Amino acid sequence: MTEDQRSRKALVPEAKVSYDQALKAATGAVAGSKPVAVELKRGAGGKPEWHAKVAASDGAESTVRVDAVSGKADKPQRKDEDGDDEKELADRLNRASVTPQQAAATATGRKSGTVTAVELDTNDQKKEIWSVDVVTRNDWNKTTFDVDAMNRKVLREHVDRD
Repeated sequence: MTEDQRSRKALVPEAKVSYDQALKAATGAVAGSKPVAVELKRGAGGKPEWHAKVAASDGAESTVRVDAVSGKADKPQRKDEDGDDEKELADRLNRASVTPQQAAATATGRKSGTVTAVELDTNDQKKEIWSVDVVTRNDWNKTTFDVDAMNRKVLREHVDRD
């Protein structure tokens, strides 16, 4: 087993709060926001936590840490961006007709496992995608799916066996 697999095997079972519960807590902490990203990580105190990014309708981005055991959201931290970056993010969120939950359902429909990250991104072809990481518990591999943010089509699937 690789170091990354051992790390996932130690972290994933500790999380009692799912990615979608963490996104709900994060968007609840920032009124009127939409989810941009969420990732399961080991926190500074060694506890599992979700690092979520959410954006207001104007594209103002905030980071919210959510306890992966209790589901409690910390106070949001507003990211300082210039107006162009905020507008670009707002436009990307508006173009994405697929929700992170729908993208995750598409990914887990292809590979059964635990969703450990979802992020709105742009691929090499400049298409908006949701990048979804799914960890399988039988081998602790991570598979990343690039799901088209317009039609839920899987554009890329990559298994990280490290």
